[in-house]
Amino acid sequence: MSKTAIIFWSGTGNTEAMAQAVLDGAKEVNSDVKLFNVSEITADEAAEYDTLILGCPAMGAEALEESEFEPFFEELEAKLSGKNAALFGSYGWGDGEWMRNWEERTAAAGAKLICESVIANDAPDDEAVANCSELGKKAASV
Repeated sequence: MSKTAIIFWSGTGNTEAMAQAVLDGAKEVNSDVKLFNVSEITADEAAEYDTLILGCPAMGAEALEESEFEPFFEELEAKLSGKNAALFGSYGWGDGEWMRNWEERTAAAGAKLICESVIANDAPDDEAVANCSELGKKAASV
């Protein structure tokens, strides 16, 4: 099993709740999993992990959070080649375009998206929490 990092940004707590569900699922299959708020890890440190599970909500016009997460991800993109990756996040409007764009950027950077991304409209409901747990299990078992 791979060394796995779950890295997230959350403004309202919705994506943080999703990150906790991802961690709970991941810990069921892999003890080498760490959870970080994006402010607690650098892109260089993140690049030391084999599998990166990234979480960020949609902001503004369906974009990644711009003050902390987007700069982190921009720096991380150059280090994603050959990494396993999984994505999750919440949104309050739109149709999930931010996630499709983020998936495209991640794949274009050379990462392998190892499972379907999970998105939740506003606070994650029971189904979204279960999907996050499954994402964690799948990603952490690679």
